[in-house]
Amino acid sequence: MTGKQGDWTIDQGWATYTPQDHAVWQTLYEHQTALLPGRACAAFVDGMKRLPIDGSQIPDFRALNEVLMPQTGWQIVAVPGLVPDDVFFDHLANRRFPSGNFIRKADQLDYLQEPDVFHDVFGHVPMLMNPVMADFIQAYGVGGLRAQSLGALELLARVYWYTVEFGLVREAGGLRIYGAGIASSFSESVYALDSAVPHRIRFDLQRVMRTLYRIDDLQETYFVLDSLDTLLDLAKTDFGPLYADCLRHEPLKPGELDAADTLINQSA
Repeated sequence: MTGKQGDWTIDQGWATYTPQDHAVWQTLYEHQTALLPGRACAAFVDGMKRLPIDGSQIPDFRALNEVLMPQTGWQIVAVPGLVPDDVFFDHLANRRFPSGNFIRKADQLDYLQEPDVFHDVFGHVPMLMNPVMADFIQAYGVGGLRAQSLGALELLARVYWYTVEFGLVREAGGLRIYGAGIASSFSESVYALDSAVPHRIRFDLQRVMRTLYRIDDLQETYFVLDSLDTLLDLAKTDFGPLYADCLRHEPLKPGELDAADTLINQSA
């Protein structure tokens, strides 16, 4: 189902959500809000405080946009699921965040490969209240359209994966979550910060571009920003020469270490 302009947007259909749908949202919301204090970064916590997001019901995108647009110029648009890459990049380049309008079933509470309204709204939207993340994701959308023409889309997708979806950042007190894929997952929120299994590596753009990722399990590697302001530098970077260099090298496996890596302790 596509929108009239071919942009894949649809009406959220808020009135069609069932009591069971809202109950799933409530369960997920309560699990995550109990877990994330001391784990989520300050920008995520601040965004949650200022947005009309609570555990009583699935948020109405119109109410979200009334707060979000005056803050950073972003708006949430409903889509029926994953959209084509060029559509996705065009939305981001124009400060429209495409969110799935469906919610997972009660037997899929902790993980769903296709992003639903809980992942997209709870995980992503609080960070869109932050000007740095807002500018970075728009720049990513612009860069995505260029990466397609350069045959480097896979490299840019890795940047999104290891930042917007599964990024960690240093803050006072230790490492904190800012990636939506972590923030919206109970098991990954614990694993990303507490487990001794995954590698936590200081963020380096070319290293990230060379690193494969997996969508079917907990991450084997997380990349750690020194601060969210690092994303401002990325938004201004010309990725073209980096693509050319990275394409000359074999990619690294998700859990593979490189001699130049700087490993970071959980409490760093």
